[in-house]
Amino acid sequence: MPSDFKPRRPAPPPPNMPSNTVLKQYFDRVDSNKSGTITGAELQAALSNGNGTDFNIHTVNMMIGMFDPEKKGEISFDGFGALWRYIVDWQNCFKNFDKDKSGSINEAELEDALRTFGYALSTEVMKLLIRKFDRTHNDAVCFDDFIQCCLVLHGMTDMFREKD
Repeated sequence: MPSDFKPRRPAPPPPNMPSNTVLKQYFDRVDSNKSGTITGAELQAALSNGNGTDFNIHTVNMMIGMFDPEKKGEISFDGFGALWRYIVDWQNCFKNFDKDKSGSINEAELEDALRTFGYALSTEVMKLLIRKFDRTHNDAVCFDDFIQCCLVLHGMTDMFREKD
């Protein structure tokens, strides 16, 4: 039986989410070639890790792919809005697990995060993940590499589930 409930007004945007007008201004700034879409290179130029390193282009391309239904390697304004929310969610998650507020996730923090996500990984696998995703060679992962690590683990988990 369908509900008769009708909201009186649209729900407010999530915390840290700009208005559509402001989001469109951001989109237009990132769309440096004014094509009406944003490429991985344009997005990478706009994103910051907060520590002076460039956002990992592999992470950028993975995220573009998630919000690019036509698989053209670029996102529209609608995709940009969804990607913005996605990045803000990851940013909040990252800050939550960066217990020492260093701006990166060390092995203990990564293990805590992944355990919270449902992964019970051995010490050897944790060390391997740090080696694989630590581009700064500080025995820790930056924000973008944390996203990539989690996306890769999630993708591998999905592949194993399909084989079960």
